Amino acid sequence: MAHDTDAGRPAGRRRWPIAAGAALGGCALFAASAVPAVAHGAGPGRHTHYVSLGDSYTAGPLIPQQVDANCARSDHNYPSVVAAERTVTAFKDVSCSGATTENMWKSQGTNAPQLDALQRDTDLVTVQIGGNDVGFSSIIGTCARLSSQDPTGNPCQRAYASSGIDQLTVAIAQTAPKVVRVLRAVHARAPHARVLVVGYPDLLPDDGSGCYPSVPFASKDFAYLRDTEKRLNLMLRLVAGWNRAQYVDTYWPTRGHDMCKAPADRWIEPLQPASPAAPAHPNAKGEAAMGRAVLERLSQGRGRD
Repeated sequence: MAHDTDAGRPAGRRRWPIAAGAALGGCALFAASAVPAVAHGAGPGRHTHYVSLGDSYTAGPLIPQQVDANCARSDHNYPSVVAAERTVTAFKDVSCSGATTENMWKSQGTNAPQLDALQRDTDLVTVQIGGNDVGFSSIIGTCARLSSQDPTGNPCQRAYASSGIDQLTVAIAQTAPKVVRVLRAVHARAPHARVLVVGYPDLLPDDGSGCYPSVPFASKDFAYLRDTEKRLNLMLRLVAGWNRAQYVDTYWPTRGHDMCKAPADRWIEPLQPASPAAPAHPNAKGEAAMGRAVLERLSQGRGRD
């Protein structure tokens, strides 16, 4: 969910069982439309040409130092952590706050289409995208606005499921083929690259508890939004695994450091940040944690998830 108009792994998140099953089944169908294959590229060894694609969770809005005002991109975001640790010889971070899958092909202000950064000699690509396609920031706004109607209930969940089918589950299923298209384009432009799909970090308490008014959601909507994010991450994992890419889980490594935690312990800032970061986004500690997760995945070799 975002400043990117993506406010939100971070960021999972119950007329759910039927709708959820249908959506996840749809994700599997979209993923299976690509031929399964082992991720290819330079393996766990050294990479020389790294390109980072993504939205605000990648860019790191408001985290010092900001190096691109148009995209609110930080030089302390997770791609910068990875590039420094791997000592790559060529590094291009074109992540941009507000990016959707369309911005892989379409400019955002001064930021050219992100896929244009890829070359045939690119040997490492990270991709973190999909949150804005699902509508992270509008979800946060809607749930915050509705919370006053039923502070102890789940007004946001009821609103999104008012038709009998949860619309956020549908949005995730509809985003799956868009991410498939992105990965196919990445492979076409950088055929020798190792490609990692980076999931979203733990935004809200994993146990479903809340922290009103710091995060102004109704008490039972915390679990709903947590589950929605987990469903988004599951979709990304499925799509990655069947499209010659590897999935990087950033939810588990950031669990317990969500936006409800005390300032000293949290890696995701609440809607009124105490550390330099966009609301509902990782701070510098969160970006560093995601960087460590990517580095750990790189160290594990190239087997398909």
